[in-house]
Amino acid sequence: MVQSIDRAMSIVHVLVSDENKPNWSISEIADRTDLPLSTVHRLISSLMQYGLIMQIPETKQYKLGYTWMEIGLRILDKIDTRAVARSVMEQLAAEVKETIYLSIPHGTSAIVLERVEGPMTVRMIDNLGERIPLHIGAANKTMLANMDPSEAEAIAAELIADPEERRDFLERLPAIKQSGYAISYGEKTEGTASVAAPIIGYNHKVVGALSIGVPSYRINEDRLTVLIEKAKQGAREISQKIGGLS
Repeated sequence: MVQSIDRAMSIVHVLVSDENKPNWSISEIADRTDLPLSTVHRLISSLMQYGLIMQIPETKQYKLGYTWMEIGLRILDKIDTRAVARSVMEQLAAEVKETIYLSIPHGTSAIVLERVEGPMTVRMIDNLGERIPLHIGAANKTMLANMDPSEAEAIAAELIADPEERRDFLERLPAIKQSGYAISYGEKTEGTASVAAPIIGYNHKVVGALSIGVPSYRINEDRLTVLIEKAKQGAREISQKIGGLS
């Protein structure tokens, strides 16, 4: 049984070994796996019964079946972003000694979904479950910047009444997306600053943001550089764990 599984998986690995070659003949698979043609044929027949491999009728070549996609999507659907992010946030809070937040978009607002407090006596505190308009704060701007532009425009139209102010706001979003982070100073609470990076989920869709809250007096150029890199690194790690980045 174990040998059959090992051999079957060796066939699967061949089928995904070259992104420029989606289809393989049975002789090519046999050559790559060093298995007899009869064995390869038997294993492929079994894998086809479960939709794990499919044959192209015109060429008689093989490729991965859609069952893998179904399995993958079911796994992604069950991933708890909050649980996945928690360990990353705890490590980040210990490293930078500041409070770390996980926010998710919801309509025209963001919801503070998780918080890990830093050890400093003076620290930033936003309440869990708090709703913050998506045009306010670093976390929200980095989420807006990574949305489809038409979606971001529609949200901005609801939140920013002045046309010129709205246009200026939207013009800043591409630079935020390009840089991979956003910074805000005192937009929600005076005397505070925030550094944030987007969390990207399946199909390159933004699903949240990781942010570091800091009292403004603890920010200088060197400190800011460190916080930016740490926020981007943490958000990237969460994105990878939820299947958003390869």
